[in-house]
Amino acid sequence: MKKKKCNPKTALAVTGRGEPEPLFGGGRIQSDRFWRWGDDSLFPEALALMARRSTTHRRIINDKADYISGKGVICDASSPLLQAFVERVNGQGESLRGLLNRLALDKALFGNAFLEAVTDERHTLLALYHQDASRCRLARDSAHVLLHHDWSAFRPSEARTLPLYPLYERQEDGTLRTMVHYKDYEPTFAHYGVPPYIAGFDVSAIAYKTDRWNISRLDNSFQLSGVMMLDGAVDSEAEAERIVRTAERKFAGRPGQVMFVIKEGDEKDHSQFIPIASQNEGDWKALHEQAVSDIVVAHSWFRTLSGLDYAGGFNAERILHEYEVALNTVILGEQAELLEPVRKLIGEVLGLDASSVEIVNRPPTRSKPIYMKVWEARKADGLEYDPGDARQQQFLSEITKYNIRSID
Repeated sequence: MKKKKCNPKTALAVTGRGEPEPLFGGGRIQSDRFWRWGDDSLFPEALALMARRSTTHRRIINDKADYISGKGVICDASSPLLQAFVERVNGQGESLRGLLNRLALDKALFGNAFLEAVTDERHTLLALYHQDASRCRLARDSAHVLLHHDWSAFRPSEARTLPLYPLYERQEDGTLRTMVHYKDYEPTFAHYGVPPYIAGFDVSAIAYKTDRWNISRLDNSFQLSGVMMLDGAVDSEAEAERIVRTAERKFAGRPGQVMFVIKEGDEKDHSQFIPIASQNEGDWKALHEQAVSDIVVAHSWFRTLSGLDYAGGFNAERILHEYEVALNTVILGEQAELLEPVRKLIGEVLGLDASSVEIVNRPPTRSKPIYMKVWEARKADGLEYDPGDARQQQFLSEITKYNIRSID
């Protein structure tokens, strides 16, 4: 029986072309209740999303928050009430250090942070709570803050309103509450602060996209993109499409960009993969490295303080030097800004002198043990030393500039 001759059809399909994920919400919104934070009032969500996508960007934000909140908070030990408050600032058992860490994280990420203070008419209590900055918007009167769980679907009836410090207002539970708004100053921005890294926002997106390029290569077993020629003849375009989709599932896995082609060939032809060599792999690596460097610069930060300088190896002296620079240019200023309203609240509400409340700073590494004596350290460095000199009998922990309190 004579075989019926098929009219071959060719089908093409390209895998790995996912639609780009939107970064910002859509559209411009108007409201007479609050000041927009971005055109769609979802700018904090966009900032948070990018921080979850870029490993370098997120690492620096986390590290800055940790350095700013320090290793703990100390105060005058002769004031048991003050010490008790530092150890427990609210009914959830949170310490002042834990509270400051959350505030520092929000400020590093959003350029804004919100602190809620709770008391009563007789000022018999004080509780401090961190409020997620992404859930806060300034009211149109610029004297209140609106809190809402989802600003993409704002409903006035579901929002909570608190006055901005130093104003207090009575709430339904009988307490008096106020909200402290921390914000990074930016010219022309009257209502919200702007994070200091904003000039590097686009390069954070570049770092994310270059990471995704590597993930795509990994998902595709590092196989270069190319064309998969499938030998066969079909009667219809629908049949060709079905074969292509089957081939995608069988050969592509989670693919990169691979084109599948069905063709009619002779007996010598077989299905084959024709790779398309990528000539710009080095360009992608260089682009990623440049993006990482730009992110560090935008944050006014240092590679060694976030573990980003692997090529140079571990250098304790360099880490200590860069920590000292960061301490004087970034960390101490942020700490002073966070503590100022906290000290005021403690003094106004509890009537306590809070000037002794300080954050303990400690470098990420030490070149010498802090329990070593000065003369021992000088001897180790090859310097002149005198064990009989009273000044050289001091321990390094007693003369350090980093306020180290113990060797733990």
